[in-house]
Amino acid sequence: MAEIQVIAGEIFQDYRGTITSMNDFRFEGVERFYFIKQADASIVRGWHGHQFEKKWFYCVKGSFNLAFVKVDDWDNPSTDLIPEYFTLSDQKSETICLPEGYANCIKANEPDSILMVFSGKILSEALLDSWRYDKSMWGGEQL
Repeated sequence: MAEIQVIAGEIFQDYRGTITSMNDFRFEGVERFYFIKQADASIVRGWHGHQFEKKWFYCVKGSFNLAFVKVDDWDNPSTDLIPEYFTLSDQKSETICLPEGYANCIKANEPDSILMVFSGKILSEALLDSWRYDKSMWGGEQL
């Protein structure tokens, strides 16, 4: 079974400015991408899961706390599942690779933070595999 993976990137700075890169990220399996912009850092987005969709998360601006939980039963998941927590920031170039079978919960730490999300499914496929759970499940409101 696939596990959550963090792919390290690089940040290069000199007198001309900054280059942020993800030289070890491969786009194999990516079908689309979108941005989440959080204007209000108090809002928790989640839980949202996919049985068959892989996702990759990258912070473009600001920072985000993310929680991921491996769902055991999509129709009636256990309430005692334990999420894994991560923080992404524009100050550290990292991409989180989330395998299929997980639900995610997301909260910005700063206003106007922007998260880029890559998806392994086209939109019509993703909409057929969309599972939503209350943000209070698995401690999501504590992000």
